[in-house]
Formats: sequence, C-alpha cells, structure tokens
Amino acid sequence: MHDVAAAHLSAWESFYIIVGSSAGALTGLQFVVMALIREARPHGSRHEVSAFGTPTVVHFCAVLLLGAVLSAPWGAVSNAAFPLGMLGLAGIAYTAVVIKRARSQRGYKPDFGDWTWHTALPLLSYAALLVAAIAMPRSPAQALFVIGASSLTLLFVGIHNSWDTVTYIIVSEWESTKAKRKAEES
Repeated sequence: MHDVAAAHLSAWESFYIIVGSSAGALTGLQFVVMALIREARPHGSRHEVSAFGTPTVVHFCAVLLLGAVLSAPWGAVSNAAFPLGMLGLAGIAYTAVVIKRARSQRGYKPDFGDWTWHTALPLLSYAALLVAAIAMPRSPAQALFVIGASSLTLLFVGIHNSWDTVTYIIVSEWESTKAKRKAEES
C-alpha cells in the first residue's frame, strides 16, 4: 500500500512545492500590505480587518498547510485524508465566522463580488476539500485533483482579495483627497 500512496502523492510533489511556497510568500507579503494600509489609512476598523483582511491570511495558510500535508511521507493515502478532512471542516466553520463578521461590520458594505470572493469561493473550496478527503481512500487520483483545484482556488482567492483590499484603500484615499481639495477650493 505504501508504494501506491507514494505514487499518487509523489506525482503532486512539484505542484505542492510551488503552490505551498507561493502561499507562504504571499502570507508574508500580506503582513507588509497590512502594515502599509495602517500607515495610509489609520482610521480603519478592526471589524473590517477581521472580516476582509484576516481571512486572506487564513486562506494562504490553509494552502501552505495543504502543501505540507500532501508532501508528508504518508504510509497510505487514507492517512492523509484525515488531516485534509479536518482542514476542510475547519475552513467551512471559519467561512461561517467570516460571513458573520462581514455582515456585522459597518465600515464597508460588501457587494456581490465581495460575497463571491470572500465567502462563496472559500466555502466551496473547503467543502470540496472535505468531500475529496472522504473520497480519497476509494478514489485517490480523482480526490487529489479536487484537492489541487481547491488549493489553487484558495490561493487565487487570497491573491484577488489582497489586490481588492489594496485598490479599495488607494481609491478611497484618492476620493478623500479629491473631496478635501474640492472643499478647500470652494
């Protein structure tokens, strides 16, 4: 059984090295972005950060963890299924928390795109991860493709949400500066 597990998982080794290390690097970059945002926009709310900023880091860390789990020397593919299933369950629970936080914060009104990228796509990714973990012992090859798609989706969600945060801050500052100039000219 060890040879079968090794064959399935080793085929994905390069994928998870790339995806996991990208997630790790982007996690660090997100810390830099948050520090810059703090300087540029000191009046932000902790509720906005916990609803829109923190989940980005959590998703990057989930991808990093996925890469680590699938790079571990499991004796059987089914042994990797348990931690992957737990990550899927934790991600679903965390997404429910994010939905609650996004609904309760008052600093920003999320639009359809925000709900899609901040809640729907992560929820689908974590649910797919859970289903793939359950199916992994019976269909490891197919499950690994679903897990790969889930990890890429979470990585792209993090990239999109980081970019969205930065552009929102920049545009808000431009609009604020423009309004102040207009008021001074009047």
